[in-house]
Amino acid sequence: MAKKYEGRAVGIDLGTTYSCVAVWLDDHDRVEIIHNDQGNRTTPSVVAFNDDQRLIGDAAKNQVASNPQNTLFDAKRLIGRKFSDAIVQKDVMLWPFKVIAGVEDKPMITLKYKGEEKEFCAEEISSMILSKVREIAEAYLESSVKNAVVTVPAYFNDSQRKATIDAGAIAGLNVIRIINEPTAAAIAYGLDKRRNCDGKRNIFVFDLGGGTFDVSILTIKGDVFEVKATAGNTHLGGEDFDNRMVDYFVKEFKKKKRVNISGNPKALRRLRTACERAKRTLSYAFVTTIEVDSLFRGIDFSSSITRAKFDEINMDLFDECMTIVETCLSDSKIHKSDIDDVVLVGGSSRIPKVKDLLQIFFEGKDLCKSINPDEAVAYGAAVQAAILSEGVKSVPNLVLRDVTPLSLGIADEYDIMSVVIPKNTSVPIKKTNRYSTAKDNHCEVSIKIYEGERARAIDNNLLGFFNLSCRPGALRGEPLDVCFVIDENGILTVSAKEISTGNTNEITITNDKERLSSFDIKKLIEEAETYQVEDRKFLRKAKVMSALDSCVYNMKKSLKKDNVHLMLTSQEREKINNAITVAENLLDKNNQQNEIDVLEGHLKELDSMLEKLNAKIANFIFL
Repeated sequence: MAKKYEGRAVGIDLGTTYSCVAVWLDDHDRVEIIHNDQGNRTTPSVVAFNDDQRLIGDAAKNQVASNPQNTLFDAKRLIGRKFSDAIVQKDVMLWPFKVIAGVEDKPMITLKYKGEEKEFCAEEISSMILSKVREIAEAYLESSVKNAVVTVPAYFNDSQRKATIDAGAIAGLNVIRIINEPTAAAIAYGLDKRRNCDGKRNIFVFDLGGGTFDVSILTIKGDVFEVKATAGNTHLGGEDFDNRMVDYFVKEFKKKKRVNISGNPKALRRLRTACERAKRTLSYAFVTTIEVDSLFRGIDFSSSITRAKFDEINMDLFDECMTIVETCLSDSKIHKSDIDDVVLVGGSSRIPKVKDLLQIFFEGKDLCKSINPDEAVAYGAAVQAAILSEGVKSVPNLVLRDVTPLSLGIADEYDIMSVVIPKNTSVPIKKTNRYSTAKDNHCEVSIKIYEGERARAIDNNLLGFFNLSCRPGALRGEPLDVCFVIDENGILTVSAKEISTGNTNEITITNDKERLSSFDIKKLIEEAETYQVEDRKFLRKAKVMSALDSCVYNMKKSLKKDNVHLMLTSQEREKINNAITVAENLLDKNNQQNEIDVLEGHLKELDSMLEKLNAKIANFIFL
């Protein structure tokens, strides 16, 4: 497999709560979802730091209850955002780890690692998760993985998309394409469906994940997948349903036990884990129990919750989902009766009330459950990765026509949003609008680029700005061309040109203010490599200590055998006992600062003694 798949790009679903990696296999003309070292096909998007090491994935999630303040999750909810963002401020109140404002209002996660304060940006944490899934893919393919197609929510803005590419760069991955999650899911569904139908089909993709929500309408005809409209909320998903349950039980605990646990990170983390488990149970049961031993101050907590109560405390969130569904249909100008298939994607789409509301809305239409909602996005990303990889002959030659989720434009002289590219415009696209200067004798014009749907420019999201020099002494009304270009990744480049005789100026905006600089990325790549070296060093030390402990055990076992005292001189017994004592001191939990070379040296010495002792025992028995 190593030579055959060398250089093959993989598809990665970088999720808020779980991530997944997949690859196209030529031998079977299909996608393989790659399982991790725990045998799981999805990996928790969790990173943890303790006194000894960094943990990623299952290992990190398994220790979250005992180490909540140094266990990081939900990085996707921070990526590409500002600390002052109201959404970030709301999340900060719920997370057990600390988030502060960094340079340029960039949110920075702070924690303790090996007794030192460390700061991480969301891109860095996401890069660690990408590194983990990359390792999973490399172990399966038995070759290095350099290229990947990474998925993002359809409603991710320009800044969030660029930040995701930065995270890939820090992880040593070349992100060859950013693809929208519902589009990727539609590919997974469409490939399976087209075997049965060659005609045109309108597909409604409902993607409700752990932290984000997207809906998209696509038309599939043959090998052409064309997105008609998309809508969503990058801050709505399973985590929010968990938060509602946690809040509900915190109030119940306070009412029953007269104790408030809202300020205790460990208690809240253990309760959240129980709530997440209960939420999953309620997908197939009508009632479930919450039991947490010694939740706080030795007090046990036991309660129950019905599916009806779960629906009640989350009903406004479910209603918001349906409002977004209606908006998407309205934007697409496709009536719901013309939708052929409703495809469910994302773990939270399993919630019964969500499915009930969808079926009612689509007037009883069966919901598609033929694809695994946890794996569909990675599946589609792997197909796109294979299309973009060289030498792959068996992959379908699909054509993707995606859309931009938000309107893009500039502020005019009255601060009105002048839209250049309307939302739900097919990408890639290049569009130029003609403007003119507003005042006489302008030396330069400030061009501010926004994304959003509000009429007043300042109410939208400012992507960036630049100044364009004008011809000295020119009167008002001088023409200006502003060109917007959106590439296949949905990333925007803006340029401007003054149309005047013999004098032109042009500048391109790259939105570097919101993005990591090349210097920052280089620095974070070096830090990532340092963490990987530390991880390898820790594992090497752990293996040596395990081997030394085993050697001590086997030595003691051999010394207990019959007649061993007859085989050894007093000097030999003393030498062996001294070596065992030294080994036990090295293994002492209170004395863990030993260098690996010291441990390996003593292991080699003790192994040699054990080998000689066993040889003597064997020879004695033979005689």
